Amino acid sequence: MVSRPLITVLGASGFIGSHVVAELAERPVRLRAVARRPTVPAGLGRSVADVETRAVDLSRPGALAEAVAGSDAVVHLVAHLDGAGAWRAADGDSAAERLNTGLVRELADALRPTPATGRPPAVVLFASTATTTPDPTTGTGRPATTGLVPANAAPAPASTPPATPYERQKAAAERILADATAAGELCGVSLRLPTVFGPATAPAVDRGVVSAMARRALDGEPITMWHDGTVRRDLLYVRDAATAFTAALDHARTLAGRHWSVGSGHATPLGDVFRALAAAVASRTGGPPVPVRRVEPPAFASAADFRDVRTDPAPFGSATGWAPRVPLREALDRTVAALAGPHGKDLL
Repeated sequence: MVSRPLITVLGASGFIGSHVVAELAERPVRLRAVARRPTVPAGLGRSVADVETRAVDLSRPGALAEAVAGSDAVVHLVAHLDGAGAWRAADGDSAAERLNTGLVRELADALRPTPATGRPPAVVLFASTATTTPDPTTGTGRPATTGLVPANAAPAPASTPPATPYERQKAAAERILADATAAGELCGVSLRLPTVFGPATAPAVDRGVVSAMARRALDGEPITMWHDGTVRRDLLYVRDAATAFTAALDHARTLAGRHWSVGSGHATPLGDVFRALAAAVASRTGGPPVPVRRVEPPAFASAADFRDVRTDPAPFGSATGWAPRVPLREALDRTVAALAGPHGKDLL
């Protein structure tokens, strides 16, 4: 009898991680859900997979190696969040660097095969960011130490803004995976995600801008933005993001060693997004749409907050057959419904 493959999800109780766990739970696999706290992601009661949950503090020496031991595949969705629950990282933030980059380095070391195992290199799927800028050494986004061509490399514009610490850390992690893949030590795939939003499954919370503004509108408060509303974002519904990871898992050998843009493929002005969000809330509450107002940006705002973000998911779709399924307006409606009351959870 062939043993079921062991898939480990790091960050299993997080916003994206909990949805990925729900997708994988429907497969005949051994599923190890690793999170910092002893929580069980929603939906596992009807699981087809053999599910094991582990509460692990990955900052403890040796904890990561123990968490991924024996894994055939690892989905790395551990996120660094600051005290306010945001992803931002500052220069010199050692905790952010460790989770965004150092953990990937430890993962590559932990999964390095030995002749005694006779196992093929483990698959590692890494959640990167669509705002990662081209590699400064090559100007193309190509990992400087491997020469591997990214899935959708393009010449860097002359006016490329400086990368944020978060972007630099994610890019460094991508290079670690590309190097380890080139060396035959693992099968690494980086998925560059845009803004991901949608209903959260317990115990996760979506702290992103879409849900934050939906909560404001549900409370009758104005929706605020730090610009005139013309800044464009590619918004990806969370379940579509989760199925991108399962598609990448199914085609990991084809995707190996490169980074791939994943998104809706449509960059929408945030002013339009927020007005549609206000309308979705109004249709549920029966009141008028709350106003959408421009406010002064806070001191911690960075250049990335005012940068258009576009993705080209076509290469990833051609390689895997994946495509986003939930249109933006429907995704906004589902998000509002879930935040407005318990019955909205049925729309996940």
